[in-house]
Amino acid sequence: MTFNTTLEGIKTYEAGKPIELVVREFGIAPSEIVKLASNENPKGCSPKVQKAVGKMLSAMSRYPDDSMFALKKALAARFDVAEKEVIIGAGSDQIIEFLIHAKANDNARVLMSAVTFAMYEIYARHVGAEVIRTPSYEHCFDEFYAAYEAHDPAIIFICTPNNPTGDAVDREALYKFLEKIDGNTLVVVDGAYMEYAAHKDPTKAIAPKELIERFKNVVYLGTFSKAYGLGGMRVGYGIASETIIDALYKLRPPFNITTLSLEAATVALDDDAFVQESVQECFEQMRQYEIFAAKQGIEMIPSYTNFVTLQLHNEQKSSDLALALLKKGIIVRDLSSYGLNAIRVTVGTPAQNQRFFEQFMSVL
Repeated sequence: MTFNTTLEGIKTYEAGKPIELVVREFGIAPSEIVKLASNENPKGCSPKVQKAVGKMLSAMSRYPDDSMFALKKALAARFDVAEKEVIIGAGSDQIIEFLIHAKANDNARVLMSAVTFAMYEIYARHVGAEVIRTPSYEHCFDEFYAAYEAHDPAIIFICTPNNPTGDAVDREALYKFLEKIDGNTLVVVDGAYMEYAAHKDPTKAIAPKELIERFKNVVYLGTFSKAYGLGGMRVGYGIASETIIDALYKLRPPFNITTLSLEAATVALDDDAFVQESVQECFEQMRQYEIFAAKQGIEMIPSYTNFVTLQLHNEQKSSDLALALLKKGIIVRDLSSYGLNAIRVTVGTPAQNQRFFEQFMSVL
């Protein structure tokens, strides 16, 4: 059987290994496994969300409100934008797919940094677009602008903070770059980890309202999968001008978010105390990783997220280290497929982090 030729050469996205897989493959008890590969909130989600979703279980037989009125209204109020400037997706990556299909085709180019979220390239290749990457994993705007002038991309992806490296751009540097970009070029600012960056350094904080008012060709993406602890609910959102949102709605399937997901995200958005507590605890624990990396002479990329990236250079292959840790029940993300000899580690609870430090030293 033959398939669409655009599928040739596309690598399947590899998600972080689930606990169940480690149980099956290595016979380790679930209670002995520490998952630090998918940047989930180790606190889980807000107790208010758990209670609200529990009350909604009887509604599982009904389709959700396809207008997503309550969640869109809550997001519009949170960011001081109009409801017509908001779209909801099954994770922010579904909105990335909408954006690619709305703007790119087999004659288009899509620009991104050397190391960034894998789904940008995967979705771009779905439509046959050419992927252009800058030389550096950091978002160096001189490199981006040179590539922009040379290749005239249809879409530019700016992931800040960046996944899987954890670095973030300065807001003013981003704005200066955007001022030089033609209004017909779509720019996507992916702020999946923005709650963490804004807490750590206000100069990295990007407000969706200011962004889309100043730049009509820009889309801001956010998610409930990280700081809000709702990775399993798959809820993301996009904020942009009404013109862009209208185009995306032509690609949105009906009922793309579940009844329970809508309720969970709406309630989660109202519990600021839980989010702030989660972010604060994350950076308190990240300090332990900074101390550990410095003591062991391992380079750690400064992180504005809920994970750290440890670069191994020539000490050991990251693929070997990740596998050795896996056999010890510690799940981390090997970044060799991104061209980095590094591992990405979610900042967990104090006990989980201590387990990582101990097992890391035992296999290094």
